[in-house]
Amino acid sequence: MANGKFSHGDLSIVLKMSEDKNLRKAGLKVTLPRVRILEIFESSSERHLSAEDIYNKIREGGDEVGLATVYRVLTQFESAGILMKQNFENNFSVYELVSDDHHDHMVCIDSGEVIEFKNDVIENEQDKIAKEHGYKIVDHKLVLYVKPLNGKK
Repeated sequence: MANGKFSHGDLSIVLKMSEDKNLRKAGLKVTLPRVRILEIFESSSERHLSAEDIYNKIREGGDEVGLATVYRVLTQFESAGILMKQNFENNFSVYELVSDDHHDHMVCIDSGEVIEFKNDVIENEQDKIAKEHGYKIVDHKLVLYVKPLNGKK
């Protein structure tokens, strides 16, 4: 990439990488912004990223892409089943890679941090409650809005 702009040489490298990214399998044309966004999710230590987080990481890497492009690609990835969008209160949304691994979320109302957790007791109780009412859970989302204890950050 020269001068922060994508080149045709970059595209040939991306096309070789695309098999691993499953973009074509998802019915998406391989483009550098799509590959770059997918790479960010795959390499980030943070599992939950907002559109602004992605935009900033791309810019920090020296790439030029508009925020509208980031939103468009995230929406396409969500539609293709690559990413899952988590909508929280106050129009706060983050994206994460889709996985078979079920988990719930806590959102710190002070910092906005999103914390994943798993708890078999909670899962079993939810199943039990649904069954007591004559239902079977087919899907659910549990979000706990939390504040730090004793000044913890």
